[in-house]
Amino acid sequence: MPQMPDLATRLEGSIVVLEPLKAEHVDDLWQAAQAQDIWQWTTHIADRREDFDAWAERSVDSTRTGERCVFAILGRDSGSVIGSTSFHDFYPQDRVVEIGATWLNPSAWRSGANVEAKLLMMGHAFEALGCVRVEFKTDARNERSRAALAAIPAQFEGVLRKQKTLPGIGVRDSACYSVIDEEWPAVRENLCRRLAQRLDG
Repeated sequence: MPQMPDLATRLEGSIVVLEPLKAEHVDDLWQAAQAQDIWQWTTHIADRREDFDAWAERSVDSTRTGERCVFAILGRDSGSVIGSTSFHDFYPQDRVVEIGATWLNPSAWRSGANVEAKLLMMGHAFEALGCVRVEFKTDARNERSRAALAAIPAQFEGVLRKQKTLPGIGVRDSACYSVIDEEWPAVRENLCRRLAQRLDG
């Protein structure tokens, strides 16, 4: 059987570059994480530097071992770190992966960075990893994230009640979305069209 392609692969687009997280990214990622608006609906990893460093150490280790892949998101032109995203809960036997733990500094909101990051990651999942399903979960109250997932478009599959407990948030109901392989060509076309509009603008 051929070897499964690595989760931890550098992915490069026109707006962003996704680099598997390494220790040299951490200081810049900490700076990008200081805007409080980022953490309203997700784990508060940036309240204290020691908590952030502990998260970063775990993330670097799990990326290196292939358990998951945490990316640093860099602006392609500036080279500056603007956020993070992850492949996690990868089930090779089922050909399913979840994309999540995505956050961006507000300076990169509405820039096309999130659209391109999703395009790059789903492209890798469907075209390199051979996935048949890509999953997403977000806090059911997070209207901004839910609108972004619906615009991919990912299919809303329902709400898992009290699905997760997050530091700084508490018990969370999770809204679940997915894209499957038959839908990927149309989704890719939509994301590419949206990205071209950003670049032309």
